Amino acid sequence: MTKNAKQTSSQVASLAAATLSSSNSSQIAKSLAASTLSQRGNARQTGAEMEKIASRVLISEKYSATTKELAASVLSQANKER
Repeated sequence: MTKNAKQTSSQVASLAAATLSSSNSSQIAKSLAASTLSQRGNARQTGAEMEKIASRVLISEKYSATTKELAASVLSQANKER
């Protein structure tokens, strides 16, 4: 299995932290933020279920730019073979 060594940048990690602490953030945004932060400073990869969620967010027009940025970060750290 090919390993994806990409890690969350400090800029995206700050965005994720702000999303998690905001009472206005959706549950989807908070899930993506948590996944993003869990990949900060290590070589963890996005799980298959989170990949599906992130893909749906990027395709949909109903999510904010912030949520889409978190989704893109999550997908960039996905297993390349899936």
